[in-house]
Amino acid sequence: GYYEPTNGSVEDSASSQQKLKNGQMDLSSVSPPEVTHWTEIMSHGFANDIPNSTAFLDVVLNDYDVQQIEKYWDSLVPVVSYLGTDLAGKVYKALCVAYRAHRGQMRKSGEPFIIHPVEVSLLLANLKMDGETVISGLLHDTVEDTELTFSQVETMFGKTVRTIVEGETKVSKLPKLAFAEYADEQAENLRQMFVAMTEDYRIIIVKLADRLHNMRTLQHMKPEKQIKISRETLDIFAPLAHRMGIWQFKSELEDTAFMYLYPLEYRRLSRRLRLHQKKYKETLEVSQKILQEQLNNDPTLNQQALKVEVFGRTKEIYSLWHKMETKGEHNLDHIVDVVALRVVITPLGPTADEEEMEGDKDRGVWLCYHVLGKVQHLPGFQPVPTRVKDYISFPKPNGYQSLHTALILNGQTIEVQIRTSTMHQ
Repeated sequence: GYYEPTNGSVEDSASSQQKLKNGQMDLSSVSPPEVTHWTEIMSHGFANDIPNSTAFLDVVLNDYDVQQIEKYWDSLVPVVSYLGTDLAGKVYKALCVAYRAHRGQMRKSGEPFIIHPVEVSLLLANLKMDGETVISGLLHDTVEDTELTFSQVETMFGKTVRTIVEGETKVSKLPKLAFAEYADEQAENLRQMFVAMTEDYRIIIVKLADRLHNMRTLQHMKPEKQIKISRETLDIFAPLAHRMGIWQFKSELEDTAFMYLYPLEYRRLSRRLRLHQKKYKETLEVSQKILQEQLNNDPTLNQQALKVEVFGRTKEIYSLWHKMETKGEHNLDHIVDVVALRVVITPLGPTADEEEMEGDKDRGVWLCYHVLGKVQHLPGFQPVPTRVKDYISFPKPNGYQSLHTALILNGQTIEVQIRTSTMHQ
């Protein structure tokens, strides 16, 4: 992450000092009481007894620190609740460790550094990643930027967390892109990242979350750093997010990098999109409502699908600009997928006689083709038969599966994507 270390730190409160004097920990040889306490902390049981280690807070953190941790935990707890009580408890302990390790460090924005790992872990939890990944998000900068060691991370949180944190740290140390030798540097970055990825794909997901939050706060960096970081993001990290199917990361990484790398083009296209905004919104609302009603009233879907949802979206600004540049087409009306509908089908589960999920999978695929037929005969819309693309039978290299087709309503082309909930995930 991007930070500026400071010399000062919050002083231990009188109550905390008294607890130290009472023999909970002998710190007479340590001054000031900073991150060098990790060995003593672990020897007092925190590392091996995480759920009952409230003494850790008493020894190392003062009352103000505990209040700050509770504030950050309040933002985390609703998002990590899916992990269950035990894992959520470990996430809380990781928050305590991260807060203690980064205490006194500030970001370029002037905010406490701990905000960054908290935001990274929130991004990971919103992806419903496992507990080890969320914990690694909180700890991903601790070894690189503080005195905490990989061995201590492993002792406290296990080998998997160590592997992810260590891998993410190695990726973060990759040489920065140099414009003089841009192609070679880029290739080397990619090679090393994919080597790390083969050990555990979660390393790259943590790195992508780290990069996304850094891009969200890029305005605090110097212009030359903004350019270099955005170039690296657009050429390396956004394509990785795309290949891994993390669409929400991919789109935001691309759009933010685009804004810094091509500010004039970004502003021009933004203005053009705003001029069409009313038309796009009306087209989406009308088409989404009509299609949803048609599918809700379909007997086959009512019998075979648990749920059928229709979502609407407009194309992301970088993706739109890139397509226009690639095709040499600068008329927005000629871009097929500026406005798109996405149909997500959740098929009924397997019957009692079906021992495996293959029956459920086959049902979902069949329903996708069934919906394709319904879409192409949607009342009031003109189909575009030449625009059918079958990524279910022929998935993209990253595993993406969906059926694509197109319709025209009042002169506006609408792309329709059809997939099962499993394909969508």
